[in-house]
Amino acid sequence: MIGMNVRYDEVLDPLRQAYDTGAAWRDGVTKDPWKLGERQAFRDRLAPGARLLEVGAGTGHDSLFFQQEGLAVVAADLSPEMVERCRAKGVDAHVMDFLHLDFPAGSFDAVYAMNCLLHVPNRDLPTVLAAIRTILRPGGLLFVGVYGGESAEGPLDGDQHVPPRFFSWRTDEQLIGFATAAGFEVADFHPVDTGRGHRFQSLTLTATAATPTAGGGE
Repeated sequence: MIGMNVRYDEVLDPLRQAYDTGAAWRDGVTKDPWKLGERQAFRDRLAPGARLLEVGAGTGHDSLFFQQEGLAVVAADLSPEMVERCRAKGVDAHVMDFLHLDFPAGSFDAVYAMNCLLHVPNRDLPTVLAAIRTILRPGGLLFVGVYGGESAEGPLDGDQHVPPRFFSWRTDEQLIGFATAAGFEVADFHPVDTGRGHRFQSLTLTATAATPTAGGGE
């Protein structure tokens, strides 16, 4: 188990290497029906033509879905291999990590973050959420989907990626606490039983116009 003082910039290179190596395999994975349901539910909240940023976009399957639904989509991922696969699908994609989201303030109506913020250590999650909130317009929506339910940080036992990836699992209260401290209001929260022994936390947030408080839900 990695110590609780790990920082995001320390896990970036191993994550990038793991996802670069696994890009081809991930591009061929069929999405579980519950993931498709979560994605559609978020789409249904968005106005026609909404401008959406997908962070941690992977190979771009979700970004392509949103684009085909008529949204103006931009994708970002820390893995150059993943970004190339997004671009091959006709998606406007950029190599960026969460601490370097180089977009103007208020430039998106929505941000979609499926199974990527679980790679951000708790120490840096307040900064990452604040960065996402900055690029959202007031009233914009953020979808955060992560595995969790218990509080722990470190590599996943039996991770098939090389090198093993860092994960941060959070209780429901921790996750919601981080979000509200960063200037978001909870529009919806529900857990999902994935059927594979993993508990998925589905959180849809609204960016407020208020100044976020310092700190987070640590």
